[in-house]
Amino acid sequence: MVVETKISQFDSIALDSGATLMPVEIAWESYGQLNAEKSNAILVTHAFTGDAHAAGISHDTGKPGWWDNMIGPGKAFDTDRYFVICSNVLGGCQGTTGPACTNPATGKPYGKAFPVITIRDMVRLQRMLVSSLGITRLLCVAGGSMGGMQALEWAVSFPEMLLSCIPIATTWRHSAQQIAFNEVGRQAIMADPDWNEGDYYDTKPPARGLAVARMVGHITYMSDESMREKFGRRLREKDKFGFDFGVDFEVESYLRYRGSQFVSRFDANSYLYITKAEDYFDLANGTGALVDAFRTVQTRFLVISFTSDWLYPSYQSQEIVRVLRKLNGDVAYCDLPSNYGHDAFLVDVAEQTELVRGFLSSTARSARAV
Repeated sequence: MVVETKISQFDSIALDSGATLMPVEIAWESYGQLNAEKSNAILVTHAFTGDAHAAGISHDTGKPGWWDNMIGPGKAFDTDRYFVICSNVLGGCQGTTGPACTNPATGKPYGKAFPVITIRDMVRLQRMLVSSLGITRLLCVAGGSMGGMQALEWAVSFPEMLLSCIPIATTWRHSAQQIAFNEVGRQAIMADPDWNEGDYYDTKPPARGLAVARMVGHITYMSDESMREKFGRRLREKDKFGFDFGVDFEVESYLRYRGSQFVSRFDANSYLYITKAEDYFDLANGTGALVDAFRTVQTRFLVISFTSDWLYPSYQSQEIVRVLRKLNGDVAYCDLPSNYGHDAFLVDVAEQTELVRGFLSSTARSARAV
């Protein structure tokens, strides 16, 4: 299935910061067919460095979508039954308005003049897209990592538009450790002289800093066991140490490769803005009372975590589940065994598929019964 990314434009969007973006564009793709009642729509939300290309083969790049193993005919998000939408987040760099886009007030890229954004702002723009398609209620919003944050925000901000929610490998607010890892990445970018206070679009981008930030991120996405199995202490195309600062170990080569690949497809300023949006995210709005956030929510939930995920550990999903159960919410929870760490939601899909397929089927049946 070859898919094309579409762009929708809206006159303006008011942000949590008090700023307004005029106009604003959002890149999105869709898979499957919207039924006559417009009752089979599912919004899939992407993780930090993802984009709108979630499934199928991209018309532009020829590459499969980042969740192609979960979205398609007969898969977890079965496109023979459901109409699946995925959009690039606000602040991104893959077609949706972000720091690299032209500021209409200056005719130049926004850079650091781009306003601060939040997860709620991202969701607000998604809602505008969904409404523009004539969809008044989503069967489900689902996503992993930062995508899970967006799914949770949907449930709290627009409960009337949402029948069910599948937050995967995520949290309702960042811990100090999670903020710390994001800050290391930001500092790596801002310490690169080429960052130039965010004004680098006509010159050299801060490639070294962005590559280091990505390397740090990749370490957190994997588990100790998966890194041991994949790399161990194997040397890179040599039989002894070089006793220098070149590439000795396979894991060093892998991280450098990942860093260099990332630089070619992602904007450094988007990295700064999106990680800050993650860190600002707090479903309880700083009160610590998560129960108040969920008190009026009637959405069904399927919460999934993974045993080896140390970036978004299982206890953070369990906090969400405990509060929902305290409120007698309709919530199912599964902590899936996996050796892949945080990346499990992208690669370890067999058990996820069965859980999601069953949950969506029961949600669709309950919707028809109303």
